[in-house]
Amino acid sequence: MAIIPSIWREAVPEETPPRWRKRTARFVEIAELAGVSATTVDRVLNERGSVSEKARERVIAAARQLAVPRLLPDTQHGLVHIDVLVPASDSPFFGRLREALQRSTQMLDRRVIVHRTMLSTADEARLPASIGRSRHRRAALIVTAQDTPEVRAALAAAIARGEAVVTMVTDIGGIDRLHYAGIDNLRAGHTAGYFLGRLARPGRVLLLPSRLDYRAHADRIEGCRAEIGTRFDHLVCEVSATESLDQDERCYRAVNAALRRGPLSGIYNTGYGSAGIEAALNKAGIAGKVVWIGHEMLDAHRQYIDAGIMDIAIDQDPDGQVIAALQHALYACGIVERAPDDQPVEFRVFCSANVRQSAYLRL
Repeated sequence: MAIIPSIWREAVPEETPPRWRKRTARFVEIAELAGVSATTVDRVLNERGSVSEKARERVIAAARQLAVPRLLPDTQHGLVHIDVLVPASDSPFFGRLREALQRSTQMLDRRVIVHRTMLSTADEARLPASIGRSRHRRAALIVTAQDTPEVRAALAAAIARGEAVVTMVTDIGGIDRLHYAGIDNLRAGHTAGYFLGRLARPGRVLLLPSRLDYRAHADRIEGCRAEIGTRFDHLVCEVSATESLDQDERCYRAVNAALRRGPLSGIYNTGYGSAGIEAALNKAGIAGKVVWIGHEMLDAHRQYIDAGIMDIAIDQDPDGQVIAALQHALYACGIVERAPDDQPVEFRVFCSANVRQSAYLRL
């Protein structure tokens, strides 16, 4: 029997250049484009050795332009310090805001250090000094503060030093801040005025401002008055002569004083002190007969809504505000590449049809 010769031959792999040669060639290309040495490219991409910030940025930009198939380091080198200054208020909203800060900062890169400072009422007078000094090289500042000439001057100085300033919850006018991370409080006031106009019978509406040195509350009052004045001539706005300062007792006295002057068709409270409003309405025997619009979704407000005493709660979404503030600060520091949305945080409207039954604030 004839033997048929085999046509199979052992495959011999083609010789490929060592991996180090490919990397060296690519490093040379990056170096030429960035205008640095290949050694500098190696130090930047492998994150070893000291390289100037400008050279680091040029190398990473060149690597991206050449579509280098590897995970590139961030352009920002070293620790990034961000200060967050917010009131140490015991109000439920600021409790939710602190929880939101805690949750969000746990997810940040380890190079980002967030320093949270809670400012008591006594500290508010020292706020400009707190803005002006820092124990570390501050890259960004997120602040919730009253709009005063002293605060504006301190923030303007921080901006002049190169710090990225983001206002949160309430905006501050007259400064070139990076972003305002909060709701449109003027529109929130318009929303309150709209619901009062749609739900309340003809008569007087009491507007209870919390603190008019905070721009948020002033905007809410202005928006509500404008909406009612423009669209609902069956209602007359009456702004309380005293600020509630989010205190139950002040709200109780303000509602009682308004009721002594005549019947009320509606109440709009821009802050807290809701227990005082509820007590005054119950004392007068009109709980559930006066349209009541409040702010923030919290467990007490859910109970008032379920009982038919409060009609609407306008919520600021503290998680959304914290995320927006951090995104803009991180973008300014070069940690986030894509520019975040520049629009205000959207607020939410709650009524008896959509409140949840689980707790809004953990104990």
